[in-house]
Amino acid sequence: MSDGDADVAPKRNFVVPEKLIKSAADMEKWEKSEAYYDVIGFISSMAVALQGTRNSQNVTMPPVVENLSNVLDRLEKLAIETPPIDQPARFGNAAFKVWFQKVQAESMKLVTDALPDNLKDAAQELQVYFVESFGNATRIDYGTGHELAFVMFLMCLFKIGAIERKDEVAVGLKLFQKYIVLARKLQVTYRMEPAGSHGVWSLDDFQFIPFIWGSAQLAVNSPIEPAQFVEDKTIDKYKKELMFIGCIDYIRQVKTGHFAEHSNQLWSISAVPQWSKISTGLIKMYQKEVLSKFPVIQHVYFGSILTLQPVKPGTVLPNPRLGMIPRQPANVPAAPMPPKFEAGDKM
Repeated sequence: MSDGDADVAPKRNFVVPEKLIKSAADMEKWEKSEAYYDVIGFISSMAVALQGTRNSQNVTMPPVVENLSNVLDRLEKLAIETPPIDQPARFGNAAFKVWFQKVQAESMKLVTDALPDNLKDAAQELQVYFVESFGNATRIDYGTGHELAFVMFLMCLFKIGAIERKDEVAVGLKLFQKYIVLARKLQVTYRMEPAGSHGVWSLDDFQFIPFIWGSAQLAVNSPIEPAQFVEDKTIDKYKKELMFIGCIDYIRQVKTGHFAEHSNQLWSISAVPQWSKISTGLIKMYQKEVLSKFPVIQHVYFGSILTLQPVKPGTVLPNPRLGMIPRQPANVPAAPMPPKFEAGDKM
């Protein structure tokens, strides 16, 4: 990103972002936009940065990451203060609407206070992505579109210079992981519906990104083979250390029956021999199943940081495999992208 030649970060006129993808015909504009390329680049860069990491390892927490971690603690406290109510409907507890209103009321101050002094005027733009990250208060649901909003929130922080690239591991292991844990607590507490779930043929009812970044963690020095992630002993041992296994543990808690029946896509992934292939394959799948779907992208906001401006001619989408391969053991040959577990392909 190049906004100017000044020695200091150039002054950006922050705006309140808005939804600009109004119809399926607008999707072509999105897929050729700077924002689209930014998202793929950010997800890929974070995947490479997280290779070989563990959730509990010590990392330096920059002030903004520490501040935002405290913000997520505040949101959890609001949930504790807003318990579910007794109601006839089994799903979609109406107390979530009360919690969401509290978050909306505090979000501007929370985000502003978390930012460095020279970037506090960015809060008007950032807080929209932040609030969108926790679900829909009308439908009381949560899905990959809300997760995408949080990914965009994080990416915006990098783009404006609030967080530096050297802090990617802290953002992934501490901030994003804490966000995922909070999202799960909200889902369980308020019995939230999955937003646009594809049922057994989707990767997961609620999340996608922790599978990408979690498999990247395992691409280097993995203590387990892909075939082992469905085993109870593996889940019990690594659920707190590895993002991917934490996802599997959560599925195990909220779903019953044989894993191959309720999570067919993940079951098929366990047959892929290398974690690096899984991670890069999941990025490809994410492009197809999330970033290319109008029902998701119609809810995306665009402003001064994430724009629908077309990318420069000749710009190439990041290839995550290029980042993953050099870190592989020398005796592991590079393999072609696995097409077998793209969602919708019934095995």
